[in-house]
Amino acid sequence: MTQEPVGPGTPAYADPSRQTHIKRVKLALFLSAFAACLGVSLIGGIGLALALLVQSLTGFDRVGMFDSSFMGGIATGLQLSAMNFFLFLITVPAAWTALGLSIGRMPHRGIAVRRPYLRWGAIWGAILVGVTSGFFGFVGGGLETGLGALLSGASVGALAGVGCGFLFYMIVRPAEQLRDVDISVF
Repeated sequence: MTQEPVGPGTPAYADPSRQTHIKRVKLALFLSAFAACLGVSLIGGIGLALALLVQSLTGFDRVGMFDSSFMGGIATGLQLSAMNFFLFLITVPAAWTALGLSIGRMPHRGIAVRRPYLRWGAIWGAILVGVTSGFFGFVGGGLETGLGALLSGASVGALAGVGCGFLFYMIVRPAEQLRDVDISVF
C-alpha cells in the first residue's frame, strides 16, 4: 500500500512532523543586511585608523589610496570599506540577496546549529566586500593595489559577515523553532 502525500505538492516521503513554518526569517535578513553595511563601515574605519596610527608610530611614509603598491591596496580596501555606508542603497540589497540565498534557506532545511550560519555569513561577506574592493583597487592602481584591496576588503567583509550570521541566528533561533511542535487547536 502506498503512502498518501501529506499535502498538495509535498512528496510521499515528507515527514509531517518536520513541516513547520519558520518565523522571523525575512526580519532577520533585513536587519542582518543593515548590520552588514554598518559593520563593514565600522570595521573598515577602525582598521584604517589603526593602520594610520601604526604608520605614524613606526615612521613609515604615509601610504595613500590607489598608490601602486600592496600597502596602497590595503589602504584602498580599508578606505572603500569605511565608505561603504554611503552606498547603502546598493550594498543593503546586495547583502540581503546574498544572505537570503545562503543562510536564509538554512532554517527551512532543518539546519539548527550555529557554525554554518557564521561560516556562510563570513564567506559571503568576504566575497561581496573583497571582490568589490579588489575590482576598484585593480582599476585604480594596478595588480598589486588590486590584490591588497582584495585582501583587506575580504578580511573586513569576513569579520562583518560573522557578525551578520550571528545576528541572523539569534533572531531566527532555528533550533527552538524546529524543536517546538505546535499542538494548539486554534
